[in-house]
Amino acid sequence: MELGKGFAFVARRQHIVTDTSDFYIDLVFYNYYLKCFVLIDLKTDKLTHAAIGQMNMYVRMYNDLKRSEDDNPTIGIILCTEKDETIVKYSVLAENEQFFASRYRLYLPKEEDLKQLIETSRIYLELKQQY
Repeated sequence: MELGKGFAFVARRQHIVTDTSDFYIDLVFYNYYLKCFVLIDLKTDKLTHAAIGQMNMYVRMYNDLKRSEDDNPTIGIILCTEKDETIVKYSVLAENEQFFASRYRLYLPKEEDLKQLIETSRIYLELKQQY
């Protein structure tokens, strides 16, 4: 699916090296409208706290090693087959506007399914704001 306007492809499986370790970021984009890098981590299973910690580290590393002074903070996106709301609630995702986790689908859902998903998400956000 299309990411939207302003995205430029930077790298696939980008190799990041520290003094002691090697890491590979699945996809890296730069958004010219947002003026920031967007890191995408692809997970073929459900969301885990380890995946969130990994993306947190990638975003911090990218901000330190790649981001210029004119750039906004790096955004990290985790795409997974299943999002566990409890893990999201008690992780860095709940407090940070730079990290996102979302479920992906291998096919485009029917219009009715999309409407139901949007309504469910809207109700969840309303309940979350109440607490």
